[in-house]
Amino acid sequence: MASVDIQKSFLSSPRFAVVGASKDESKFGTKVLQWYLARDKAVTPIHPKENELQGVPTVRAVADLPLPAETSISVITPPKITLGVLEQAKAASTPALWLQPGTVDDTVIAYIKENALEDKVIYGGPCILVSGDGILKSLL
Repeated sequence: MASVDIQKSFLSSPRFAVVGASKDESKFGTKVLQWYLARDKAVTPIHPKENELQGVPTVRAVADLPLPAETSISVITPPKITLGVLEQAKAASTPALWLQPGTVDDTVIAYIKENALEDKVIYGGPCILVSGDGILKSLL
């Protein structure tokens, strides 16, 4: 599936989650969470320690999402953490993931390919903060 098709599929989900948001509003993970909130998207932050971010209750892991099989996940984490998120998302049948720039290394790419996730994972390309609005408009 072409990257733009995966992006459309990703943004067609009824729910979203963000891994990598924090209390630090200067960090890109928090900016991505704010992007969803500004567009009135149903979004859940996933954070191992915080109980809420940007006024939204968090969950601790992908498996804790209310409906993980209906939730596209934005990932803004170091590659080592990204790999664990991919493993959790695969186990939870998450429909799509958008790995933001800086979240991927050779091990992550190998995992995506070895597990036939190329049609569900956006990586090595644009940031949702740059491309997201254009993709949303194309869905109208």
